[in-house]
Amino acid sequence: MNAIDDIDRIILKELQQNAKITTKELAALLNLSISPVYERIKRLENLGYVKQYVAVLNKNLLSQPFTTYCQVSMRYHNEAFIDKFEQEIQNLEEVQECYHIAGQIDFLLKINVRSIDEYHNFIRYKLSKISNIGVLNSAFVLKEIKHTHAYNI
Repeated sequence: MNAIDDIDRIILKELQQNAKITTKELAALLNLSISPVYERIKRLENLGYVKQYVAVLNKNLLSQPFTTYCQVSMRYHNEAFIDKFEQEIQNLEEVQECYHIAGQIDFLLKINVRSIDEYHNFIRYKLSKISNIGVLNSAFVLKEIKHTHAYNI
């Protein structure tokens, strides 16, 4: 049975806010003993609700404050070209996220780099080398208003 209950939802909400929360802390919050909370977490992991635990880093302290959303339209839309693009994009470390989307644009990429010059070099020497790209359109982030990784559970 893959259904989750209210206790599971609370666990997931807490893990989204702080992946380092201990089982003991969760148990105290839920007014349960440690063993059932531990078992619930393991069950949620095994069912795939928890994909991975990560640290969210400060892009400014890492000197990568320049965020761009790059829209990519392909010239041809056959399966081989789409698959090749998806494979090649995996090797570009500047790309944090890539989505195949519907509409006039085929792919939406989120890219973080140090500067506009670094972004220019990325476009010129890396992204544009992928065959079958027809149009690139860039939108530069001026100010981050809201940023979360949490789902509304």
